[in-house]
Amino acid sequence: MTRPVSPASPVAPAARDSFASHASGTSGRALKAVLAGSAAALLLGLAAPHATADSGPAARPAPPAPSAPSDAARGAAHDAAEAPKTLDTLSRFFAREGAVTKAAAEPRVAGDKAVPVYYLSPDFVAGKKDAPVARMEFLASKAVSSDGQEASLWSVRQEGSWRIVNIATGDDETHYARVGGDKLPGGTVFHEPQINGWYVTKGARVLPLDKDAVRAVGAEGTSTDAYRKRVQKAYGDKLPGSAYAKSGKAGGFAEEPAGTSAEAAGKSESASSSSDGAVTVASTVAGAGALVALGLSGAALVRRRSRSLG
Repeated sequence: MTRPVSPASPVAPAARDSFASHASGTSGRALKAVLAGSAAALLLGLAAPHATADSGPAARPAPPAPSAPSDAARGAAHDAAEAPKTLDTLSRFFAREGAVTKAAAEPRVAGDKAVPVYYLSPDFVAGKKDAPVARMEFLASKAVSSDGQEASLWSVRQEGSWRIVNIATGDDETHYARVGGDKLPGGTVFHEPQINGWYVTKGARVLPLDKDAVRAVGAEGTSTDAYRKRVQKAYGDKLPGSAYAKSGKAGGFAEEPAGTSAEAAGKSESASSSSDGAVTVASTVAGAGALVALGLSGAALVRRRSRSLG
């Protein structure tokens, strides 16, 4: 579902439209591969058991909050979203189905800073000590066309600067960041892509922000301990390096040929977080092959959404 810059026909209604800009290069192709296998990734979490609170004496301490990007990084990602080349690509994106012409699309980017987007962390699923529930995958900015269409611009740090690597329909990323901030001020909003669930967590609590999350943890939410047990049961045998991942089932296709990830990573910075908390493209798009095993890539399950909460 990653799309080329030129307009293309819409994908099936069950999928959220998205496409990568030329700036993503090899990373965009990796992102496309993950999107192609999103249907298989969805199956990983559909049967996840309902979590319940765990208040027993063996409950672990609350996990730490994930690292956050600096204001400078968020501002730089916003600037990338407002770059003339990005706006031109947005015009084509909004015009792809004929609802508005490219010349009349007049896209604008909302706000003045991109928002960090966090996804369920494989380290948390694996039960690693002091692992945050989620980790940052990319920064997102909301774009709006003259006829009211909305899109989300995904930015990652690549070759020393923030670049737009994907455009997706809708505004889930910025919408749930706002809803989660209102529901639990100071908390971390994160996505569990296997079930398309959005949550906010702070301290030892995890609260749902949409229907999919409510089905997973209940309307009142759950403890981080109970949430960990749920995701460990659902995904613990599908982590990177597992037999499931090595079998090529993760994401619906086999592992990348040797050198593919290295080539992509060679065009990006380290997979670790930078000093300002910004995730580099190696840990998001170029590193998608490793994340597919758990279905935790930022590209997984980007769907058209209906909201009943928030």
